[in-house]
Amino acid sequence: MIRIIIFWIVTIVIIGMAVALSATELPLIIKAIPWVLALIMTFSTVQYQRTSKAIYEKTAFWILAILITASTAVYQRLTGPTHPVDGSAEIASYTVSYSLPRTHGGEGGPDIVVLIDDPSVHGKIHYKRYKADEPFIITDMTLSGDSLICTLPHQPPAGKLEYYVEVIHEDESVFIPGPETIVIRFKGKVPLGALIPHVFLMFFGMLWSNRTGLETASTTCATKSLTLWTTIILFAGGMIMGPVVQKYAFGAFWTGVPWGWDLTDNKTLIFVVIWIAALWRHRSSRSARYFVLAAAIITFVMYMIPHSMMGSELDYTTGEVKTG
Repeated sequence: MIRIIIFWIVTIVIIGMAVALSATELPLIIKAIPWVLALIMTFSTVQYQRTSKAIYEKTAFWILAILITASTAVYQRLTGPTHPVDGSAEIASYTVSYSLPRTHGGEGGPDIVVLIDDPSVHGKIHYKRYKADEPFIITDMTLSGDSLICTLPHQPPAGKLEYYVEVIHEDESVFIPGPETIVIRFKGKVPLGALIPHVFLMFFGMLWSNRTGLETASTTCATKSLTLWTTIILFAGGMIMGPVVQKYAFGAFWTGVPWGWDLTDNKTLIFVVIWIAALWRHRSSRSARYFVLAAAIITFVMYMIPHSMMGSELDYTTGEVKTG
Protein backbone atom coordinates (compact mmCIF):
# COMPACT_ATOMS: atom_id res chain seq x y z
CA MET A 1 0.00 0.00 0.00
CA ILE A 2 2.83 2.44 0.87
CA ARG A 3 4.50 1.71 -2.46
CA ILE A 4 1.26 2.50 -4.31
CA ILE A 5 0.89 5.82 -2.45
CA ILE A 6 4.47 6.74 -3.32
CA PHE A 7 3.84 5.93 -6.98
CA TRP A 8 0.77 8.20 -7.06
CA ILE A 9 2.53 11.04 -5.26
CA VAL A 10 5.31 10.94 -7.84
CA THR A 11 2.75 10.85 -10.65
CA ILE A 12 0.88 13.87 -9.22
CA VAL A 13 4.13 15.83 -8.93
CA ILE A 14 4.98 15.05 -12.55
CA ILE A 15 1.51 16.16 -13.69
CA GLY A 16 1.98 19.39 -11.72
CA MET A 17 5.24 19.99 -13.56
CA ALA A 18 3.47 19.31 -16.87
CA VAL A 19 0.77 21.87 -16.08
CA ALA A 20 3.38 24.46 -15.11
CA LEU A 21 5.35 23.90 -18.30
CA SER A 22 2.18 24.18 -20.39
CA ALA A 23 1.95 27.87 -19.48
CA THR A 24 5.50 28.60 -20.69
CA GLU A 25 6.85 29.33 -24.16
CA LEU A 26 9.14 26.30 -24.25
CA PRO A 27 9.14 24.06 -27.37
CA LEU A 28 6.24 21.63 -27.56
CA ILE A 29 8.54 18.60 -27.33
CA ILE A 30 9.87 19.85 -23.98
CA LYS A 31 6.34 20.41 -22.67
CA ALA A 32 5.39 16.87 -23.74
CA ILE A 33 8.13 15.13 -21.74
CA PRO A 34 6.46 15.32 -18.28
CA TRP A 35 3.12 14.23 -19.78
CA VAL A 36 4.79 11.14 -21.25
CA LEU A 37 6.47 10.42 -17.92
CA ALA A 38 3.14 10.86 -16.10
CA LEU A 39 1.47 8.45 -18.52
CA ILE A 40 4.19 5.85 -17.98
CA MET A 41 3.95 6.26 -14.20
CA THR A 42 0.17 6.00 -14.32
CA PHE A 43 0.08 2.74 -16.24
CA SER A 44 2.95 1.34 -14.17
CA THR A 45 1.07 2.11 -10.98
CA VAL A 46 -2.16 0.67 -12.37
CA GLN A 47 -0.33 -2.48 -13.40
CA TYR A 48 1.04 -2.82 -9.88
CA GLN A 49 -2.37 -2.19 -8.35
CA ARG A 50 -3.88 -5.10 -10.23
CA THR A 51 -2.58 -7.24 -7.41
CA SER A 52 -4.43 -5.03 -4.90
CA LYS A 53 -8.10 -4.60 -4.18
CA ALA A 54 -10.33 -3.21 -6.93
CA ILE A 55 -11.47 -0.31 -4.73
CA TYR A 56 -7.96 1.14 -4.69
CA GLU A 57 -7.82 0.87 -8.45
CA LYS A 58 -11.12 2.69 -8.98
CA THR A 59 -10.24 5.40 -6.46
CA ALA A 60 -6.88 5.96 -8.12
CA PHE A 61 -8.52 6.18 -11.54
CA TRP A 62 -10.98 8.83 -10.36
CA ILE A 63 -8.21 10.87 -8.73
CA LEU A 64 -6.09 10.69 -11.86
CA ALA A 65 -9.06 11.55 -14.10
CA ILE A 66 -9.78 14.63 -11.96
CA LEU A 67 -6.13 15.72 -12.15
CA ILE A 68 -5.98 15.29 -15.93
CA THR A 69 -9.26 17.17 -16.40
CA ALA A 70 -8.19 20.02 -14.10
CA SER A 71 -4.84 20.25 -15.90
CA THR A 72 -6.62 20.43 -19.24
CA ALA A 73 -8.92 23.18 -17.94
CA VAL A 74 -5.92 25.21 -16.77
CA TYR A 75 -4.21 24.72 -20.12
CA GLN A 76 -7.35 25.88 -21.94
CA ARG A 77 -7.55 28.92 -19.67
CA LEU A 78 -3.96 29.94 -20.39
CA THR A 79 -3.94 29.38 -24.14
CA GLY A 80 -6.01 30.20 -27.18
CA PRO A 81 -6.93 33.35 -29.06
CA THR A 82 -9.22 34.72 -26.32
CA HIS A 83 -6.69 34.70 -23.47
CA PRO A 84 -5.63 38.25 -22.45
CA VAL A 85 -2.15 39.44 -23.35
CA ASP A 86 -0.40 40.15 -20.03
CA GLY A 87 2.96 41.80 -19.52
CA SER A 88 4.92 44.89 -18.57
CA ALA A 89 7.18 47.40 -20.26
CA GLU A 90 9.76 49.98 -19.23
CA ILE A 91 9.70 53.63 -20.28
CA ALA A 92 12.28 56.05 -18.88
CA SER A 93 12.58 54.89 -15.26
CA TYR A 94 8.96 53.83 -15.01
CA THR A 95 7.20 50.47 -15.34
CA VAL A 96 3.84 50.03 -17.03
CA SER A 97 1.87 46.80 -16.75
CA TYR A 98 -1.10 45.61 -18.72
CA SER A 99 -3.65 42.88 -19.35
CA LEU A 100 -5.08 43.53 -22.80
CA PRO A 101 -8.36 41.74 -23.70
CA ARG A 102 -8.83 39.66 -26.84
CA THR A 103 -12.56 38.99 -26.46
CA HIS A 104 -15.57 41.05 -25.42
CA GLY A 105 -19.19 40.08 -24.95
CA GLY A 106 -22.34 42.12 -24.60
CA GLU A 107 -23.13 45.76 -25.26
CA GLY A 108 -20.63 48.60 -25.19
CA GLY A 109 -16.92 48.40 -25.86
CA PRO A 110 -14.05 46.88 -23.89
CA ASP A 111 -11.93 49.04 -21.60
CA ILE A 112 -8.22 48.97 -22.42
CA VAL A 113 -6.31 49.62 -19.19
CA VAL A 114 -2.60 50.22 -18.64
CA LEU A 115 -1.25 50.64 -15.09
CA ILE A 116 1.41 53.35 -14.69
CA ASP A 117 3.82 54.46 -11.95
CA ASP A 118 3.78 58.18 -12.69
CA PRO A 119 1.05 60.56 -13.92
CA SER A 120 3.52 62.18 -16.33
CA VAL A 121 3.22 59.05 -18.47
CA HIS A 122 0.39 59.26 -20.99
CA GLY A 123 -0.81 57.03 -23.79
CA LYS A 124 -2.63 56.60 -27.07
CA ILE A 125 -4.47 53.65 -28.53
CA HIS A 126 -4.24 52.75 -32.21
CA TYR A 127 -7.02 50.60 -33.65
CA LYS A 128 -8.81 49.64 -36.84
CA ARG A 129 -11.23 47.00 -38.08
CA TYR A 130 -9.46 43.69 -38.56
CA LYS A 131 -8.42 42.93 -42.16
CA ALA A 132 -10.09 46.14 -43.36
CA ASP A 133 -8.14 48.27 -45.82
CA GLU A 134 -8.11 51.41 -43.68
CA PRO A 135 -5.66 53.41 -41.55
CA PHE A 136 -5.39 53.08 -37.77
CA ILE A 137 -7.50 55.48 -35.72
CA ILE A 138 -5.53 57.11 -32.89
CA THR A 139 -7.30 58.01 -29.63
CA ASP A 140 -5.84 59.53 -26.45
CA MET A 141 -6.11 57.47 -23.30
CA THR A 142 -7.58 59.04 -20.16
CA LEU A 143 -5.73 59.17 -16.84
CA SER A 144 -7.74 57.70 -13.95
CA GLY A 145 -5.78 57.27 -10.74
CA ASP A 146 -2.82 55.04 -11.56
CA SER A 147 -4.31 53.86 -14.85
CA LEU A 148 -4.56 54.94 -18.47
CA ILE A 149 -7.95 53.95 -19.88
CA CYS A 150 -9.57 53.97 -23.30
CA THR A 151 -12.76 52.25 -24.49
CA LEU A 152 -12.75 50.64 -27.92
CA PRO A 153 -15.90 51.11 -30.03
CA HIS A 154 -18.46 48.32 -29.98
CA GLN A 155 -18.57 45.92 -32.94
CA PRO A 156 -21.29 43.52 -34.11
CA PRO A 157 -21.02 39.84 -33.12
CA ALA A 158 -17.96 38.16 -34.74
CA GLY A 159 -16.53 41.59 -35.59
CA LYS A 160 -12.87 42.11 -34.75
CA LEU A 161 -10.64 45.07 -34.04
CA GLU A 162 -6.87 45.16 -34.35
CA TYR A 163 -5.14 47.43 -31.83
CA TYR A 164 -2.01 48.35 -29.93
CA VAL A 165 -1.12 50.87 -27.21
CA GLU A 166 1.49 53.60 -27.35
CA VAL A 167 2.82 54.75 -23.98
CA ILE A 168 4.62 58.10 -23.99
CA HIS A 169 6.89 59.94 -21.56
CA GLU A 170 8.30 63.24 -22.84
CA ASP A 171 10.14 62.37 -26.08
CA GLU A 172 10.21 58.62 -25.47
CA SER A 173 7.50 56.17 -26.49
CA VAL A 174 6.95 52.43 -26.12
CA PHE A 175 4.53 50.28 -28.11
CA ILE A 176 2.52 47.63 -26.26
CA PRO A 177 2.53 44.66 -26.58
CA GLY A 178 5.45 45.08 -29.03
CA PRO A 179 5.86 44.81 -32.76
CA GLU A 180 2.65 42.75 -33.07
CA THR A 181 -0.89 44.02 -32.73
CA ILE A 182 -3.71 42.48 -30.67
CA VAL A 183 -6.91 41.20 -32.26
CA ILE A 184 -10.06 41.34 -30.14
CA ARG A 185 -13.26 39.54 -31.16
CA PHE A 186 -16.72 40.74 -30.19
CA LYS A 187 -19.71 38.54 -29.38
CA GLY A 188 -23.23 38.84 -28.12
CA LYS A 189 -24.07 38.50 -24.44
CA VAL A 190 -24.59 34.87 -23.43
CA PRO A 191 -27.03 34.45 -20.49
CA LEU A 192 -25.60 32.60 -17.51
CA GLY A 193 -28.54 30.23 -17.75
CA ALA A 194 -27.09 28.95 -21.02
CA LEU A 195 -23.37 29.43 -20.36
CA ILE A 196 -23.11 27.72 -16.97
CA PRO A 197 -24.81 24.43 -18.03
CA HIS A 198 -22.64 24.35 -21.18
CA VAL A 199 -19.37 24.83 -19.25
CA PHE A 200 -20.50 22.42 -16.51
CA LEU A 201 -21.41 19.66 -18.97
CA MET A 202 -18.26 20.07 -21.09
CA PHE A 203 -16.03 19.92 -17.99
CA PHE A 204 -17.73 16.82 -16.61
CA GLY A 205 -17.87 15.30 -20.08
CA MET A 206 -14.08 15.55 -20.20
CA LEU A 207 -13.86 14.10 -16.67
CA TRP A 208 -16.00 11.09 -17.59
CA SER A 209 -14.09 10.64 -20.84
CA ASN A 210 -10.78 10.50 -18.97
CA ARG A 211 -12.21 8.15 -16.34
CA THR A 212 -13.64 5.86 -19.02
CA GLY A 213 -10.34 5.79 -20.89
CA LEU A 214 -8.45 4.87 -17.70
CA GLU A 215 -10.93 2.07 -17.06
CA THR A 216 -9.52 0.26 -20.12
CA ALA A 217 -6.37 -0.36 -18.08
CA SER A 218 -8.28 -1.98 -15.21
CA THR A 219 -8.54 -5.70 -14.55
CA THR A 220 -12.32 -5.73 -15.12
CA CYS A 221 -12.50 -3.14 -17.95
CA ALA A 222 -16.11 -2.31 -17.02
CA THR A 223 -16.55 0.48 -19.57
CA LYS A 224 -20.17 0.08 -20.73
CA SER A 225 -21.85 2.26 -18.09
CA LEU A 226 -19.03 4.81 -18.13
CA THR A 227 -19.21 5.03 -21.93
CA LEU A 228 -22.96 5.60 -21.81
CA TRP A 229 -22.63 8.47 -19.33
CA THR A 230 -19.69 10.00 -21.23
CA THR A 231 -21.71 9.99 -24.45
CA ILE A 232 -24.81 11.49 -22.80
CA ILE A 233 -22.89 14.28 -21.04
CA LEU A 234 -20.80 15.25 -24.08
CA PHE A 235 -23.84 15.17 -26.36
CA ALA A 236 -25.83 17.38 -24.00
CA GLY A 237 -22.98 19.82 -23.47
CA GLY A 238 -21.63 19.97 -27.00
CA MET A 239 -24.58 19.28 -29.30
CA ILE A 240 -27.44 20.84 -27.30
CA MET A 241 -26.09 23.59 -25.03
CA GLY A 242 -23.15 24.35 -27.35
CA PRO A 243 -25.36 25.53 -30.24
CA VAL A 244 -27.50 27.54 -27.80
CA VAL A 245 -24.40 29.41 -26.58
CA GLN A 246 -23.21 29.82 -30.17
CA LYS A 247 -26.56 31.34 -31.16
CA TYR A 248 -26.41 33.94 -28.39
CA ALA A 249 -22.76 34.76 -29.08
CA PHE A 250 -22.63 34.85 -32.88
CA GLY A 251 -26.19 34.52 -34.16
CA ALA A 252 -25.95 30.95 -35.53
CA PHE A 253 -26.66 27.61 -33.87
CA TRP A 254 -24.00 25.69 -35.81
CA THR A 255 -21.02 26.90 -37.87
CA GLY A 256 -19.21 23.60 -38.27
CA VAL A 257 -19.44 20.99 -41.03
CA PRO A 258 -21.34 21.04 -43.37
CA TRP A 259 -22.09 24.78 -43.08
CA GLY A 260 -18.67 26.03 -42.03
CA TRP A 261 -15.25 25.27 -40.62
CA ASP A 262 -15.57 26.49 -37.05
CA LEU A 263 -12.93 24.43 -35.25
CA THR A 264 -14.75 24.28 -31.90
CA ASP A 265 -17.94 22.98 -33.52
CA ASN A 266 -16.07 20.47 -35.67
CA LYS A 267 -13.94 19.02 -32.88
CA THR A 268 -17.10 18.67 -30.75
CA LEU A 269 -18.78 16.79 -33.59
CA ILE A 270 -15.75 14.49 -33.93
CA PHE A 271 -15.57 13.33 -30.33
CA VAL A 272 -19.35 13.01 -29.93
CA VAL A 273 -19.53 10.76 -33.02
CA ILE A 274 -16.58 8.70 -31.78
CA TRP A 275 -18.18 8.16 -28.38
CA ILE A 276 -21.44 7.11 -30.04
CA ALA A 277 -19.40 4.58 -32.05
CA ALA A 278 -17.74 3.32 -28.86
CA LEU A 279 -21.16 2.97 -27.21
CA TRP A 280 -22.45 1.05 -30.24
CA ARG A 281 -19.43 -1.26 -30.01
CA HIS A 282 -20.67 -2.45 -26.61
CA ARG A 283 -23.63 -4.08 -28.36
CA SER A 284 -21.20 -6.68 -29.71
CA SER A 285 -19.92 -9.58 -27.67
CA ARG A 286 -16.38 -8.56 -28.59
CA SER A 287 -14.37 -6.29 -26.32
CA ALA A 288 -14.83 -2.53 -26.72
CA ARG A 289 -11.60 -1.79 -24.84
CA TYR A 290 -9.64 -0.35 -27.75
CA PHE A 291 -12.62 1.58 -29.15
CA VAL A 292 -13.11 3.24 -25.77
CA LEU A 293 -9.40 3.96 -25.35
CA ALA A 294 -9.25 5.53 -28.83
CA ALA A 295 -12.33 7.66 -28.06
CA ALA A 296 -10.80 8.90 -24.79
CA ILE A 297 -7.46 9.75 -26.43
CA ILE A 298 -9.09 11.58 -29.34
CA THR A 299 -11.31 13.52 -26.94
CA PHE A 300 -8.27 14.53 -24.90
CA VAL A 301 -6.48 15.71 -28.06
CA MET A 302 -9.57 17.68 -29.13
CA TYR A 303 -9.75 19.37 -25.74
CA MET A 304 -6.08 20.34 -25.94
CA ILE A 305 -6.80 22.38 -29.08
CA PRO A 306 -7.28 25.97 -27.80
CA HIS A 307 -10.91 27.05 -27.67
CA SER A 308 -12.29 29.47 -30.29
CA MET A 309 -9.56 28.88 -32.88
CA MET A 310 -10.77 29.29 -36.49
CA GLY A 311 -14.05 30.63 -35.12
CA SER A 312 -16.66 33.04 -36.48
CA GLU A 313 -15.31 36.23 -38.08
CA LEU A 314 -17.16 39.15 -39.62
CA ASP A 315 -15.98 40.11 -43.10
CA TYR A 316 -16.30 43.91 -43.11
CA THR A 317 -16.19 43.98 -46.92
CA THR A 318 -19.19 41.72 -47.50
CA GLY A 319 -20.90 41.98 -44.12
CA GLU A 320 -20.99 38.16 -43.87
CA VAL A 321 -19.81 36.04 -40.93
CA LYS A 322 -17.27 33.44 -41.99
CA THR A 323 -15.50 30.60 -40.22
CA GLY A 324 -12.18 28.81 -40.61
